[in-house]
Amino acid sequence: MLTFVVGLLYLVSGRTVRSQGATGSRFVCNAIPPGAEPGCGYDPSGNRVQSSSPAEDELRNTIIVLRETILQQKETLVIQQGTIKELNSKLARCEAAADESPPGRSRGQGSRRKEYGKNTMGDLPRDPGESIDQLGKTMQSLKGRLENLEQQSLRLPSTNVSAGSVSALTPLPLELRELLRQRLGALETQLLRKVADLEEEKSQLYNETAAHRQRTESALNSLMERITELEKSNNAFKSPEDFKVSLPLRTNYLYGRIKKSLPEMYAFTVCMWLKSSASPGIGTPFSYGVPGQANEIVLIEWGNNPIELLVNDKVAQLPLSVSDGRWHHICITWTTRDGFWEAYQDGERLGTGDNLAPWHPIKPGGVIILGQEQDIVGGRFDATQAFVGELSQFNMWDRVLRPMDIVGLANCSAYMPGNVVPWVDANVEVFGGGSKAALEICEDRASDS
Repeated sequence: MLTFVVGLLYLVSGRTVRSQGATGSRFVCNAIPPGAEPGCGYDPSGNRVQSSSPAEDELRNTIIVLRETILQQKETLVIQQGTIKELNSKLARCEAAADESPPGRSRGQGSRRKEYGKNTMGDLPRDPGESIDQLGKTMQSLKGRLENLEQQSLRLPSTNVSAGSVSALTPLPLELRELLRQRLGALETQLLRKVADLEEEKSQLYNETAAHRQRTESALNSLMERITELEKSNNAFKSPEDFKVSLPLRTNYLYGRIKKSLPEMYAFTVCMWLKSSASPGIGTPFSYGVPGQANEIVLIEWGNNPIELLVNDKVAQLPLSVSDGRWHHICITWTTRDGFWEAYQDGERLGTGDNLAPWHPIKPGGVIILGQEQDIVGGRFDATQAFVGELSQFNMWDRVLRPMDIVGLANCSAYMPGNVVPWVDANVEVFGGGSKAALEICEDRASDS
């Protein structure tokens, strides 16, 4: 019985072996020690078994190379992430500095939104041009690193290795590459926006600097001219009214200006001393212009025409003659009642008339110019209408003076400054090459006689 059982077991064992041999190869799985390289060179107890098979050696070397390449790629990704974080930090500091600027002034109004003297970019230079170059270099460096990363990813071996050879190459995962590309695109857009802002601010800074320099130079020139005038005034004039204004050329830029304006008036008297030998016509000794009417009051001798008085652009011809190169005292009176006027030369009334802008009040708040006729208030002079000669003692009253008062002014027996516009040095300024000089008119007139 025992012999029968042993024979039966042998028969079954033989069939099983033949069946396994017919179906394919046998695979045996053995445990390997922790940290050891994968492979088939271990026995069931975990000890390393040397194999002399070339295919196994080649497979083992390929796995080692693959592992080292993956570690290098991981280090490269860490470096790239650090670069992106550094760039983000710089951009965040830039944006924070921009948000801290005063909100009251907009870029379109020409004002700066950032404090140019403050370095908001950390290690970036302070000059906007250098900042743009530095940002461009950083951008190129980031793009170059990404390109290197993509090229290295193309050389990365596949982890699918066959038993007999090295498999084909495979790139980095598509999601990682797309994420890096999107991130780089967003950073590039932010950099371009920052570069555009810096360019605009650089242009605005240049324009504001030029405008500020021009304003400063203009203010300094005006201050120097005023100091010169004050020095001349303090050194040359015995009293504030003893001076003259000289306008030696017929140009559109030599003139004097009375600093005081006129109130609303219903009558006036204007008197002055003048000396001229210009021909044809002495030009415009004075003009008063207001908004909406540049010829509110004008005294002019233009070309071969007689001297004319304009009130509200209405004209009256005056029988005066003063172009002999000697000092003459003239006075003009006018009243809104019937537009009545009088003309005096050297204390003598030479003519009268009426209907000159009757019932028209003289408007206030205008500009009085000596030596030029105004086409707009305070400007747009015409050289052909310019006064050539000297002026002094320009006084204006808001009433009609009595004939005896005018005679006293003409023969220097009375001193009566204008109650609206008095002739004093501090009240007169000259421009374009005009000058002020000391003059005692009564003594100078006596010497001419």
